[in-house]
Amino acid sequence: MLKLKSVSKFYYNKGIIASGFTKINLELKMGEFIAITGESGSGKSTLLNVISGLDSYEEGEMYINDQETSHYTEKDFEEYRRKYIANIFQSFNLINSYTVYQNVELVLLLNGYKKRDVKNKILDIIEQVGLTKFKHTKVSKLSGGQKQRVAIARAMVKDTPIIVADEPTGNLDTESAKEVIEILKKVAKNKLVVVVTHNIEQIEPYATRIIKMHDGRIVENTEIKPIKEEITVEESKYNKITIANKYRLGIRNTFNIVTKFLLLFAVFFFITSALFLEYASFQLSEYEIEKNGYNMAFRDLSENRIIIKKQDKTPFSQQDYQAIKKLTNIDYIVEDDLFLDANISVSKDDMSFYGNVQDLENFRGNLDIGRMPENDNEMIVKISKQHYYIKSRIEEVLNKTFRINGNNEVSKEQKIDIVGIQYNEEDNNYDAKFYLASSVIENLRSEINKQYSDMKLLFDGKYIPNSVLPSEKVEKGTAIVYDDLRYQMTSGNIRNKTIQIEVNNIYYQETLNLKIKNTYTKSNFKKMTGYEEYDNYRVAIFINNEEYNAIYNKPSYQSSIFVEDSQTIEETIQSLNELGIKAKKVTDYKVTTNGEIFTKIIKIIKLIVTIVLIFVLFFISYFIIRIILKSRNIYYTTLRMLGATYKSVRRILDIELFLNSTLAYAGILVFIKLIDMGIVSFDYGAKLIGFLSIREYIMMYVILIVMARLISRRFSKKLFKNTAINTYNEEV
Repeated sequence: MLKLKSVSKFYYNKGIIASGFTKINLELKMGEFIAITGESGSGKSTLLNVISGLDSYEEGEMYINDQETSHYTEKDFEEYRRKYIANIFQSFNLINSYTVYQNVELVLLLNGYKKRDVKNKILDIIEQVGLTKFKHTKVSKLSGGQKQRVAIARAMVKDTPIIVADEPTGNLDTESAKEVIEILKKVAKNKLVVVVTHNIEQIEPYATRIIKMHDGRIVENTEIKPIKEEITVEESKYNKITIANKYRLGIRNTFNIVTKFLLLFAVFFFITSALFLEYASFQLSEYEIEKNGYNMAFRDLSENRIIIKKQDKTPFSQQDYQAIKKLTNIDYIVEDDLFLDANISVSKDDMSFYGNVQDLENFRGNLDIGRMPENDNEMIVKISKQHYYIKSRIEEVLNKTFRINGNNEVSKEQKIDIVGIQYNEEDNNYDAKFYLASSVIENLRSEINKQYSDMKLLFDGKYIPNSVLPSEKVEKGTAIVYDDLRYQMTSGNIRNKTIQIEVNNIYYQETLNLKIKNTYTKSNFKKMTGYEEYDNYRVAIFINNEEYNAIYNKPSYQSSIFVEDSQTIEETIQSLNELGIKAKKVTDYKVTTNGEIFTKIIKIIKLIVTIVLIFVLFFISYFIIRIILKSRNIYYTTLRMLGATYKSVRRILDIELFLNSTLAYAGILVFIKLIDMGIVSFDYGAKLIGFLSIREYIMMYVILIVMARLISRRFSKKLFKNTAINTYNEEV
């Protein structure tokens, strides 16, 4: 039946070769009950794995019914195991979440039997091993001896000519071990049974032959009871696993371990949520651009807004504004219109609002909450009713003191109270409008001009890359510089030398010539400048406060007019031109709208981000799912040992992950419906729902299923990349 001729097994690990066993010559016949014994590391289990086709060999020849196997591929050994081999493992290798019946049934389902045709056969085998009253009990609740009986029943039901058992009594008490050996002896009547054991006394009374191994070689081969009759070898019958069985096992595996199911559900729920949020957010962005347009220079694209500049390029005077106000169709003027297109933040503690500034005189409409400002340190905020702080924490906003934060490291914070709130008609716009007193806006003007200006320093005919900071310690017309600057002068003396400050922006150019009065070092830094941290400002140039502010505090070169009626805006522009003012609608300044370049850019970005997100989610989810399925490594390797092929294991895993992903997707749809019905409060999610069509829902589902399929394929390949026993022993 089985013949080994000079067979050797070697292991390779990091360039080191180790021998499992060497030059084994052995012949095994049907009807024999063979015990292989020896100390740990003698090679007996390795020999058993090679005989059973769970492991390969590197040298010699093994014959099965006189057929050579040295050329066998892993697929050939899979067929060999299905035809000839049934395994009984020391650690049982049972599916703990399955019942006794399901464990025995499993091997038949994998080998193509129909469920309805095997019931009586399974019950008969269970009866033979004395477990009938436990047939519907989960294996995890059985004792060690009972588990080993289930393993024997599973081997018996496969009905193969060879049964191999690796330490089948190693984890059992004496009585249980005796019962197991007696059952194996009954099985051995018409089969070849090979048992590896370290306790030969238990098996010796039943064995027909005892083989002793030492250091990878057979040192004794003693025949105790010769086999007289030649028993015909009958291969086990099997077919390809049926589609029904694949789905039966896939569905069973989906729900058999609740923790695993919930973890996989959570992973796929996260994947789907991330895809929906990312895609719908880009859809929302496209909609906003198509609806309102987008301009790189102007944020407020109101159809009532006109940008005005004087044709002689001089700044506006109050007389100019008075003349403009006399024109018809003028609603209000924003003198410092850079405020409309620049962001500032208003914050306190963990709360911040972002938006633009407008003069309180330009406030229109009624307040929804609070009162009108009565002092310069009070303001109104116009913002979406759905903004989180307004909707959920309004008591922390109204009549509370906030800071208006500048964008420069030397900006002075201004404190101001929010006393009134007006809701923005566009609930999807979370940017705020801050209505402030003119005196506050005047203080902020320098901050806005800094954002749009470029400052350069010229010293000794060269531009130097240093920052300029204001200080109350410095006299007008002078500057205090860092001491190392004197090394740029040959004489080393820089006092009374001129340093030039140039400020440029699109509206004006300012030049300030200052005399260097003194230099500072670490020891006198605070005394000379008034600043605390020397290391933060060690190469700064300090000038007088008033002169610093005067550089930026300039009158307006550009303003905006908001008209009452946009239908007659062209007539208003004509009237402004007659006053010597260059006027143009804000929407005429190269606004990108639907079908133009910015929308196309958004679409390209959406495509790129979606693809990248899919790849990132795939590898993250595979890593997590691999960890989850790692606990199932023994399960799927056991399927392989019981006769499952790569394709059948992959299909079973396909079905399991398909069900998990589909249920997670269904969970997302239910969650979306609850948001849509207002049962679940998620404002941003409710806004995004309207930007997903049936096509997007189908596309997301297809992506999810494809990802599940790829994860299944990748994991299955890992399971079959090595021999069955090596895969069983290693981490997936």
